[in-house]
Amino acid sequence: MMIKKDEAPDALGDDMTENAPSLEERLKRLEEIVRSLEAADLDMEGALMLFEEGVEHVRGAEATLRVAELKVEELLGPEEDPVIRPLEKDPE
Repeated sequence: MMIKKDEAPDALGDDMTENAPSLEERLKRLEEIVRSLEAADLDMEGALMLFEEGVEHVRGAEATLRVAELKVEELLGPEEDPVIRPLEKDPE
């Protein structure tokens, strides 16, 4: 999936703040959420709350990965014009 540099700030969303969880923290929490949902000992409301939290973590992780992808594309850009520019926002 290719994302243009000028699209990155919109793709990041409001979740990309300094106190946002790291990608590793998000993945760990997602694993915990999946285990809890698979245990099937939750009521509907509890399961929906966990599902909602999981969706937020997935979206935040996707945004973090988009930023990383942009950095890699920037670094591996055309050989005839190797220009490295800092991105406006950093996920962490």
